[in-house]
Amino acid sequence: MKIDYKDIPLEKSEDKERFEIEIDGHYAFINYKEFGSQIALVHTETEPDIAGQGAAKAVVEKTLHFLDKHNVEVLPFCPYVFAYIKKHPEWKRIVSPKFKGYDKL
Repeated sequence: MKIDYKDIPLEKSEDKERFEIEIDGHYAFINYKEFGSQIALVHTETEPDIAGQGAAKAVVEKTLHFLDKHNVEVLPFCPYVFAYIKKHPEWKRIVSPKFKGYDKL
């Protein structure tokens, strides 16, 4: 069963330093570190009970929209986020040009 993630809200859990979405008590999340007006996206993970259902993609999309809305530059250290931005080059505009690997996006 494919889940529709459109109405599932993104939460910024500052105490856990992660962006997350919750589906039936299970989480997909991206760990982050903030540096002023920049944010390093470090690791994306989906709990096993919701793996393979598009939750990782959904949390990445929602996180990028959130960061864009708040004018935050992204440092995509997480390989999953990096690959997502490379596949969707319209998101390169919010990546810091100083990010090592920027020219690979």
